[in-house]
Parts: sequence; C-alpha cells; structure tokens
Amino acid sequence: MKIALLGYGKMGHEIEKIAINHGHEISLTIDNENDWITKGDLLCGCDVAIEFSVPAMAVKNIYRCIEYNIPLVVGTTGWHEHLEQITVFCNQHNGSLFFASNYSIGVNIFFAINQKLASLLAEYPMYLPSMVEIHHTQKLDSPSGTAITLANGILASNPHYTGYSENNAKTDEIPIQSIREGNVTGTHTVTWNSDIDKISITHEAFNRTGFAIGAVMAAAWLQGRKGVFSMSDMLNL
Repeated sequence: MKIALLGYGKMGHEIEKIAINHGHEISLTIDNENDWITKGDLLCGCDVAIEFSVPAMAVKNIYRCIEYNIPLVVGTTGWHEHLEQITVFCNQHNGSLFFASNYSIGVNIFFAINQKLASLLAEYPMYLPSMVEIHHTQKLDSPSGTAITLANGILASNPHYTGYSENNAKTDEIPIQSIREGNVTGTHTVTWNSDIDKISITHEAFNRTGFAIGAVMAAAWLQGRKGVFSMSDMLNL
C-alpha cells in the first residue's frame, strides 16, 4: 500500500516504521496546514491515509480524505461529537472511514471483557463502577478516548448508569479519574467496588507498537470496503 500519514508526531513515526517493515510505502506525510498547501495534491496518489494528529485538525482531515475519495484510518480522539454528521457525509460520498479510540488488539479484547463484566454485574447493583486512566503529559484530551469507550461499554451493558463524569459524579454516573504523568503510554483500570470485595480489570500498554500495528492492519483491511467501520468489525467482536 501507498500510505499517507496525516500527523507526523510520535505515533506517525511509529506507524511509518511498522508500515515499512511490513512492505508498505509512506508516500506522503502531512503535519500542518502548510503541508496541505504545498503537498496536499499528492494525496490522490495514495491508497489509504492514516490519521494521528490532534483533535482540532482531525475533523478537517477526515472531510478532506472523503472528498479526495481516499480511504482513511483515524486514530485521533476527542472529535467523536462530530461522528454522526461525518458518518452521513461519508455514506453520501461513498467513502471509506475506519475509526477507533484505540488500535491495540489487546485493548479491544479488553473492551469486550469490560462489557461482559458490566453485563454480569447488572444483576448485582451493590457493585459500583469507577475508572482510572493514566497517560503521558502530552495527551491533550481528557478523559481518554479509550476511557470513554470503556464507559460507553458499561452504559450499553448495565442499565443502572446513564453517563460518566470526571468531577463529582452523580450516583448514576461512572466516575473517571484522569492522570497525566511522565511518559506513560496508557493504563486503564475499571473497578467494581462493593462493601465486601472489589473486582478490577486493567490494561497497560508498554509502548506504542501495538497501536501502530493495529492501525496498519486496519488500513489493509479497509481496502475495497465502503462505509464507516471500527475495530469490532475487523476483529469480529
């Protein structure tokens, strides 16, 4: 595949390394608006784009790729309030969009375990959920996209909760604590507390390699497909 990298920070460099090791070509890198002006037309020669930029740029990049008819894999989080209108736009233009809050295979299995646990504990309301997510100090969005996906998984599987909150959660909200420290790649812990015991599940990423491998896998999987997809589609979860 000829890949365009939209966002050329730490994740962009990691994806570049993994893609080349798997025999793919990085045909274009775009990291800012000036790059779009000087190199944007080269996007037409790419088979797929992989987007890991920042929330403020992600939405523009998504629309551009759909307009260029370039399949797009998006790893940036913090923009999902626009997902509904982007989905409509993508379908209207017969586009190809793959998005995920986390491209790690392990994290997506963790999502499935989280939903199963929430479903089981729906019968036992004495267990109260909470979540802690820890990331490096350069991460801009809070709570993390992965934490939001975990919270939404609980909401979909347990009728006792209607939302989540970082501050002063109500009794029907899942409290999320977001911590930014050092160079932590990403750690997420979901805990269910009762008066007699607690159940905790944790996923800890050691590096960015798992995210990069998943993104390159998604780019290959997206070839020839039209519509809006996620890791659940690719992994049959």
